[in-house]
Amino acid sequence: MTGRRRLKERTADADSGIAVTTLPSGLRVVSSVMAHVETASVGVWVDAGARYETREMNGVAHLLEHMAFKGTERRTARGIAEEIESVGGHINAYTAREHTAYYARVLKEDVPLAVDLLADILQHSTFHDAELERERTVVIQEIGQARDTPDDEVFDLFQETAFPGQSLGRSILGTADGVAAMPRRALIDYMSGHYRAPRMVVVGAGKVDHDRLVELASAGFASLPGASASPLEPARYVGGDFRAERPLEQVHLVLGFPGVAYHDPDFYAKEVLSVLLGGGMSSRLFQEVREERGLAYSIFSFASSYVDGGLFGVYAGTGAEQVATLLPVVCDEILKATSGITAAEVNRARAQIKAGVLMSLESSSSRGEQLARQMLVFGRPIPTAEIIERIEAVDGAAVQRVLQRILAAGQPTLVGIGPVAEMPDYGQVLARLQ
Repeated sequence: MTGRRRLKERTADADSGIAVTTLPSGLRVVSSVMAHVETASVGVWVDAGARYETREMNGVAHLLEHMAFKGTERRTARGIAEEIESVGGHINAYTAREHTAYYARVLKEDVPLAVDLLADILQHSTFHDAELERERTVVIQEIGQARDTPDDEVFDLFQETAFPGQSLGRSILGTADGVAAMPRRALIDYMSGHYRAPRMVVVGAGKVDHDRLVELASAGFASLPGASASPLEPARYVGGDFRAERPLEQVHLVLGFPGVAYHDPDFYAKEVLSVLLGGGMSSRLFQEVREERGLAYSIFSFASSYVDGGLFGVYAGTGAEQVATLLPVVCDEILKATSGITAAEVNRARAQIKAGVLMSLESSSSRGEQLARQMLVFGRPIPTAEIIERIEAVDGAAVQRVLQRILAAGQPTLVGIGPVAEMPDYGQVLARLQ
């Protein structure tokens, strides 16, 4: 067991099986014991993502995530893959706007290997020129694939229109030209500037022993640098209209508004609103747009939160002949939800959210990710009972209030790609939402 003098802080919640230790370096180690499983999910979450890029280096966070698996001072790229798969495990990563995650799932006895691999790739990656050239091509292919997937691309265009000229509005993947020209030095500088102990969380969920995980993390991540200032460009929602004519079968559109931040008192009311409006087959939008009118195969609402803002919106995919009818119907349903919310609707939405929270606890991967997000955003694990209590506290008045607040916070963002000729113009949408 790690000696007490080596630990800066330790807290534990015996009822939930969650424990937190902060090492002297500032690195936090969090675990959630699931006694009934024989596997473990282990990961490292970094409090840095695409929002921390400059315009010139757009895409560096995502390219770095790829390159972390392409060789270290003691392992080749193939060696990393073979070592984890030789024990039946898997390792992966993803880049988000405000954080980056590296994670592995292994049998309980292979937790030391998982921690060692993660520590190695996050501290000792070499970024060899030959590997970098190959991986540039892979990422450029990924960018091309995203562009060929309009129901993905429309969300990037929506983000860019909502937050123009800002890091929060740029694509996580970057551009093909930018990735092709990305220098090796940019990867090294981004990692050294942001992958620092106080901004990282080591998480283990499943069949893990907290004290052992602390030992492994303390030894494995000894090379992490300490704290440094990493200013975040504030989110400045602008909104507006963007549409692109494409030879597609459907119009893919997103209509959205400024949302609320993680710490906002209306966070859970916003979650209930999103489910109630377009989060399931019983939602208002699904019933009116698809079931009653047959105007779209796919329609749903979404809500994204950031540390200093958010987005709330509706996505729909519809035919060129239906878009002129669909968009006014969506506007009308949004306005209808500002009043007349029923207790039954709220109860259904709350039940869906609660079920999602509780079902996620049955997966070590989901539990680990939830813990990591809570530590990065709130600085502590949020007890499940507290989450459920906050969900239960949302009533119809709160849902109506948060929607009214969202609609008053700024002009809408409207984006469409595909055969958009019959799509109502921005002025018509503004008038409909009055």
